[in-house]
Amino acid sequence: MQCGARFTTYERREELPLVVVKRDGRREPFDRQKIMHGLVAATVKRDLDVAQLDRLIDDVEQKLRDGGVLEVPSKQLGEMVLLALKDVDGVAYVRFASVYRDFKDVDEFREELGRLENGQ
Repeated sequence: MQCGARFTTYERREELPLVVVKRDGRREPFDRQKIMHGLVAATVKRDLDVAQLDRLIDDVEQKLRDGGVLEVPSKQLGEMVLLALKDVDGVAYVRFASVYRDFKDVDEFREELGRLENGQ
């Protein structure tokens, strides 16, 4: 009896690094860990696991790459993360938004909750 071996070659497309353009014009490499840190802080005591957050980041990164984006403004990246988080957990969304958008008072929280309730 002869045992045949089968070998498969997997090719992976070489991906160019993504660059995040900060508000002051500085450019930094896309850093998954920075995004994860913000998401973990926003999801404390929520029923979300790290694997879900990792998939959320994967999805955002893939959308950028699929769109041919090599540089993304930090504001756009934050909005993409917010939009993805909105579909996962409303409370985490508001927490993330409060830090990302730098809410100054309770009225800004109310406005954001109103947008969330109205599906905006």
